[in-house]
Amino acid sequence: MVATIRYEDIVKVPKALLHDHLDGGLRPATIVDLAAEVGHELPSTDPEALGRWFADAADSGSLERYLETFAHTVAVMQTAPALRRVARECALDLAADGVVYAEVRFAPEQHLEQDLSLDEVVEAVLAGFAEGTAQAVEAGLTIRVGTLLTAMRHAARSQEIAELAVRHRDAGVVGFDIAGAEAGFPPTRHLDAFEYLQRENFHFTIHAGEAFGLPSIWQAIQWCGADRLGHGVRIVDDIASDGTLGRLAAYVRDKRIPLELCPSSNVQTGAVASIADHPIGLLRDLRFRATVNTDNRLMSGTSMSREMSLLVETFGYGWKELQWFTINAMKSAFIPFDERLRIIDEVIKPAYAKLMA
Repeated sequence: MVATIRYEDIVKVPKALLHDHLDGGLRPATIVDLAAEVGHELPSTDPEALGRWFADAADSGSLERYLETFAHTVAVMQTAPALRRVARECALDLAADGVVYAEVRFAPEQHLEQDLSLDEVVEAVLAGFAEGTAQAVEAGLTIRVGTLLTAMRHAARSQEIAELAVRHRDAGVVGFDIAGAEAGFPPTRHLDAFEYLQRENFHFTIHAGEAFGLPSIWQAIQWCGADRLGHGVRIVDDIASDGTLGRLAAYVRDKRIPLELCPSSNVQTGAVASIADHPIGLLRDLRFRATVNTDNRLMSGTSMSREMSLLVETFGYGWKELQWFTINAMKSAFIPFDERLRIIDEVIKPAYAKLMA
């Protein structure tokens, strides 16, 4: 049965995405257009060649080098029209890939070079997502986009960004995140922001356990109270070769804390050696709340369909496993329970039931 799963079929099946960066998913042609408008110099002005450059530059095995590629995307996302266009195209691209629910994150503090306020940045992105969602519906596609606001862990604006997220919670912002280099910048530096979010009954995830190990995961959960782990791939360091779980891994599994796993990205940044070596197979077998994500579609040259296709090829997964990952993600979304349940029962399960029949 596995051999019959074609990439084209994976594209059509409903997918849920929890970990996708807005500034990591631009169309190369859009970068070229926007760079010309603002006079930003690019490695290439040919969209195809530029796309290859991003993938090659990101494929270094270093998280720090990987993050350097964002200088070009962030540089062209400094005006309200540019932000709106990028967000609109993001929603359309995800919908075209069969994503029915997506949480897309970005760091408002990185888009202030042209004197936009933090609120204006958020409003422009939310407007773009709304436009893209509406255009997708017109094209016969369905997508629901939730926005996560990210604070940079090396900066000192997390409290401000947390308050910004709560301020826009009824307009489309569904959660908060911190991102950036992990080493030397533990999540506990932003404890005030996380405590504020908990008091406001607001959801948040934390990039942890990607470039740094178990202490990063432990702090994110036990000190900061993260609802989910951004990546969390290094939780495997607390699992013995015979499958015995250490206390932290057992806690993560027992509490059903979702892992936002990003296979291709994890290989690129050196978190794992290859897709075959990725612990997603082990974590699924051990019944962790594992989810499949894109991270940065441009840098990894990927999509949700490609990530799922890689898992089919590598681990021999069928529709049953792909549905399992999809429902895991939908269960873990930061939107209200009744909305999650509706998408699972009315969109995801019926589609997979037809395929598995």
